[in-house]
Amino acid sequence: MKTETHNIEFKRTWKDEYLEWICGYANAAGGVLYIGRNDDGTAVGVAKVKSLMESIPCKITDTMGIIADVNLRRESGKDVIEIKVDKYPSLISYHGKYFYRSGTTMRTISGKELDRLILKQQGMTWDAVPLPKLKVKDLDPAAVKYFKDEAVRRGRLTRGEINVSREILLDNLHLLNDDGALTRAAMLAFHRDPEKWVTGAYVKIGYFENSDSDLRYQDEVHGPLILQADKVVDLVYTKYLKALITYEGIHRVEQYMFHKDAFREIVLNAIVHKDYSGCNPIQISVYPDKIYIWNDGEFPPELNTAAKLFGKHSSKPYNPGLAGVFFKAGLIEAWGRGFDKIIAGCKEYGGQRPNYKISESGVMVLCKACPKYVELQNSGAGTLEETGRKNSVDGLMKTTPETTPETTLEIAPETAQEKIRDSLCRIIAVIKSRPDATMTEIAAATGLSRDGVKWNLSKLKELKKIRRIGYTKGGHWEVL
Repeated sequence: MKTETHNIEFKRTWKDEYLEWICGYANAAGGVLYIGRNDDGTAVGVAKVKSLMESIPCKITDTMGIIADVNLRRESGKDVIEIKVDKYPSLISYHGKYFYRSGTTMRTISGKELDRLILKQQGMTWDAVPLPKLKVKDLDPAAVKYFKDEAVRRGRLTRGEINVSREILLDNLHLLNDDGALTRAAMLAFHRDPEKWVTGAYVKIGYFENSDSDLRYQDEVHGPLILQADKVVDLVYTKYLKALITYEGIHRVEQYMFHKDAFREIVLNAIVHKDYSGCNPIQISVYPDKIYIWNDGEFPPELNTAAKLFGKHSSKPYNPGLAGVFFKAGLIEAWGRGFDKIIAGCKEYGGQRPNYKISESGVMVLCKACPKYVELQNSGAGTLEETGRKNSVDGLMKTTPETTPETTLEIAPETAQEKIRDSLCRIIAVIKSRPDATMTEIAAATGLSRDGVKWNLSKLKELKKIRRIGYTKGGHWEVL
């Protein structure tokens, strides 16, 4: 029995509206339209076949400027018209509209989707479009340095490959076009303020307590995308997540609700594969027992389920230029292996894989707390503070809300307040024993990242618990 597929369609009679289907086939992968068959493929014949054989080719050419093969077939003694449409290298319009065959449906394309298809027809992607007004001197030196350091440290580039001028480095990364103009990928990765060109190029984080409307506090992470991932992960794991503490003998064990490496991989995927032609930032919603990560992006059509994502698949980055920068920096993997890291992290925690919900509105990832965390949380066996630590810094997290909703920082709920207090107390302990400790040494002693240490030092100075005596080099810390 003959069946319809994504590029084969059956119609009993001819209607001029089927010219939209022909347009859609030409803009997609091509296809075949049969006139004179019912839905199960059985030939039922077509009336006035001679007239249609003359008029259909003319209508296709006159309205769309293309040529399709229109053939007359005999099936079971019935006349059936076969219209074969090739895929065209440039977009085809019908009466000023662009149609596209997607799966088994025909739809009109417009806006950013139309822009993307036009670029695809030209062999380009959105992030490869040049920005003539963007200059190399406009790029953030700290972001470029971070890229170089990470690329060498992770073995993706050699010292010789990075010890070149910025222009040569960017050209080698395919971030300069033939005319020497920087691309959108270069702007996103390295510009100090990519929101000058793309309003949604940042990450928004919020903590919710009892319901979706119960927002307690929030933060935003801005700047070059190459620096955003580490900042987001450090902020979430130092301010937003509560580590439940247990002891194995004399060894302290911190249990988070979700594995940090797996969360970092999800954040990196969101940053690299986001559709930046939209205006929405990446949004991370943290709850006491789960985390949601949403981004305005999409996966290739063949990776439309979580099972396919976590299986063996090829790598088809949404933003190839940006993905190339992150890969060379050692931040993401090739061949779709990033999901292996997520699986490994979840397996180490004994938790379930994150749930991916893929739709036209974007990609939503749900990370649920692992069983061990839930068990400690419900039993009350795990505690964040060690004896006497809770009261060692008075009123650490009491802050005054700002006047605008976007910058409101309310008193942190206990789940986040305890984690921040723990980090602050660890830093104070290091400073008391080593007043001249550098930021790197404090990070090594506390287990925090440099950005995490920087954030906590700023908070301690704001609360007037410490102060810096002397210059950055040669000075020391003083506990008040």
